[in-house]
Amino acid sequence: MPAPDSPAHLHALLQFGGGTAARPTAAAAAPGLGRIVQAEEYLSQAKWTVLKSTECSYATHSLLHRNLGLLYMAKENYEEARYHLANDIYFASCAFGTEHIRTSGGYFHLANIFYGLKKLDLADTLYTKVSEIWNNYLNDHYQVLSQAHIQQIDLLGKRFETDTGLDEAQEAEAIQILTSILNIRESTPDKAPQKTVFVLKILVMLYHQMMNSSKAQEYATRAFNLAKEQQLSVQEQNAVQDLLNLISAEEAHPVT
Repeated sequence: MPAPDSPAHLHALLQFGGGTAARPTAAAAAPGLGRIVQAEEYLSQAKWTVLKSTECSYATHSLLHRNLGLLYMAKENYEEARYHLANDIYFASCAFGTEHIRTSGGYFHLANIFYGLKKLDLADTLYTKVSEIWNNYLNDHYQVLSQAHIQQIDLLGKRFETDTGLDEAQEAEAIQILTSILNIRESTPDKAPQKTVFVLKILVMLYHQMMNSSKAQEYATRAFNLAKEQQLSVQEQNAVQDLLNLISAEEAHPVT
């Protein structure tokens, strides 16, 4: 058992508390209420440990505030939730940068609060920012992989597998965030179809890099059909067509 003030103990508290607080719908059920109370106790200990420590990193502060933000969202105390998510974004920005995927979670949860409060312009701005962060990350990572693939072909005559550069938890978070934004975009597709297509294309890149070709093709097909239905620009339709062709070609000729 880690010492009460040790980094390992703090990490355990944050992971336990975060795992519980990350499910706001639990507030609607009696067992969920018990879990929230338990999470609050663990996060209270974690907060006290962080306040006493002079060695906690920005990343640790960010994780603490994100978990507290999620906890207060579950309790429907949105003022406190906004306060902690704003602090999460600040500390994550200090640790990783304002445009980093590790910071995007704070923007996403804050957007959810604004969306629930019907402050749709603010929510839209934040959802767009989150989408752009993931788009930039996946595109940049794809470019690095593409260059590496070319070098590998030159050296060994074969290619190696695509990957996201993310661990399993980060991939799960990316899927959860992007599909949530997609659902919101699809609820009002006629107002901004290009935003829906944009998120669909990001999901194509994510699943492509996860080596899930069937999911990648599904989202690419949906993006192409929507771009045609909504008569988006020829440039946009061609870009989606190129993406669909890429996925279809790689599914027909898998990496060996």
